[in-house]
Amino acid sequence: MNKYNLSNGLRVVVEYIPSVRSVSFGVWVKTGSRNETVDNNGISHFIEHMLFKGTKTRTSKDIADLFDGIGGNVNAFTSKEYTCYFAKVLDEHLPLAVDALSDMFFHSQLDPEELAKEKNVILEEISMYEDTPDDKVHDEASRAAFGGHPLAYSILGLEERLTAMDSNTLRGYMDAAYTLENTVISVAGNVEEGALLALLEKHFGGFANSKPADTAVAAPAFIGDHLFFKKKTEQNHLCLSFPGCSITDSKLYAMILLNNALGGGMSSRLFQEIREKRGLAYSVYSYHTSYADTGLFTIYAGTAPKQTKDVLDLTMEQLGELSVKGLSDEELHRGKEQLKGSLILSLESTSSRMNRLGKNELMLGHHYTLDQLLQRIDAVQMADVQEVTKRLLSVPFAVAMVGSNDKATAQIRRDQFVSGIV
Repeated sequence: MNKYNLSNGLRVVVEYIPSVRSVSFGVWVKTGSRNETVDNNGISHFIEHMLFKGTKTRTSKDIADLFDGIGGNVNAFTSKEYTCYFAKVLDEHLPLAVDALSDMFFHSQLDPEELAKEKNVILEEISMYEDTPDDKVHDEASRAAFGGHPLAYSILGLEERLTAMDSNTLRGYMDAAYTLENTVISVAGNVEEGALLALLEKHFGGFANSKPADTAVAAPAFIGDHLFFKKKTEQNHLCLSFPGCSITDSKLYAMILLNNALGGGMSSRLFQEIREKRGLAYSVYSYHTSYADTGLFTIYAGTAPKQTKDVLDLTMEQLGELSVKGLSDEELHRGKEQLKGSLILSLESTSSRMNRLGKNELMLGHHYTLDQLLQRIDAVQMADVQEVTKRLLSVPFAVAMVGSNDKATAQIRRDQFVSGIV
């Protein structure tokens, strides 16, 4: 991996992979729903959509035709902390991809007619999301954990806020957020770095929107609330959330290993106890999300209303056992091997490597080699796992549910592990 700066200071990270014939190319911008306000919530995602709707020289169909015509793909995504525009193409077609993406990045028209149509598309996306309770409950979980903090805002936004946005609103936000300081280009694949840098200089060297980086938002406090969204569903969908680790936390890998053992796979405690042994849920798992200055550990289950209490009781039982006994040596060892294997396998994809480069440069400003990452995983000791377990259960946890009634979740003692009642 090599790092460069274009003549204007724009950061570029490149990983040359001679064994492939593809190249993944991404433009990363450090802005997402976390950087929004109540009034403009959803604008980062809206801009992401609009950059595909035509430039001064290309229509949206022209953009689609170009990538379809070369057998490549182009897409984008918005998260809570960043937005990424990316393409994956054959190495010989990289100049076409860079030309098109730079055109979209700098010259999108944000045409009012296209904006009105795309606004309706996003409203349909929100409606689809609202009709998918096993997706919606995770947004509710963020709100239960972080309250009114921007980190709990929906990435899609709210209908009433989106309706009020126009082209000038989007341009104003881009002028403030789409700056040199907030932008990184990442490339992974079969590239000649000298030719690549000349290509990027040609298309991105004129980027001159330079402003002091001002994307910092105060870290959220963990609220530990209980939220219920009543909806006629066949299942109750519930999330229990706990404080986690930030992306810079020295105990991050200990938390990931804890997650693997508790609910991160088919051999995990929750999956085995709730699904395999008792058949109480089709989907039950846990996951950990790291942000710049905090993290969130979440347990999810979807189950019939009459079984909700049983699922909760079993989850509390597993958490109680975890708080008293911790992990076994076998679980820790298996978790390390699982994590190392998934990490190595993920690096076989140029897309995964491009994503890792871009996110690390944007959010951390530095990169670990594969050997360093494997060493960090191997270095985790049982004491580290015990420390993050204690952190996990040190405050009343948050509960969010989407379903027919919240009788079972309303009765749960969210402070039971804090007070030692297990």
